[in-house]
Amino acid sequence: MIDPAYAVQALIHHRLTTSPAVTALVPAENIGDVSDRPRGFPSIIIGEGHALYSDRHSTFHEQVTTQLHVWTEEDSLVDVKLIAGAVREALRDAPWSTGGHVCHGISISRGAFMRDPDGKHGHAVLYVDATLQERAAVPDAAYGEVFP
Repeated sequence: MIDPAYAVQALIHHRLTTSPAVTALVPAENIGDVSDRPRGFPSIIIGEGHALYSDRHSTFHEQVTTQLHVWTEEDSLVDVKLIAGAVREALRDAPWSTGGHVCHGISISRGAFMRDPDGKHGHAVLYVDATLQERAAVPDAAYGEVFP
């Protein structure tokens, strides 16, 4: 079974890199999980997060929160906020099937928008909350998706 935090990360990556609205603002190759500042701008880094695992007795749902870091090369926050809106729209639909889980709900619960101290970059942190349920061992392809 794939960890639900990784399943959400893969789901977010797939949704963002295949969304025409997002990729019109951020090249797909600039969307991913890297442990440093972005190498290209604009970019979306799928970052830190946490998971509340199901105890399989009182609840059968996993709760995952993932941070997305949006970076732009600008002295304002206009583009960062436009990208945040496109990301929200790309993640809006549910349920989704991914990595041995069904994602029943996903939303961006909050966002913080800030200027980088260098004065040349905009930065946003978006908090993505997801509720997943483990499903029987059925290949993802049976649900119409292929898990990477």
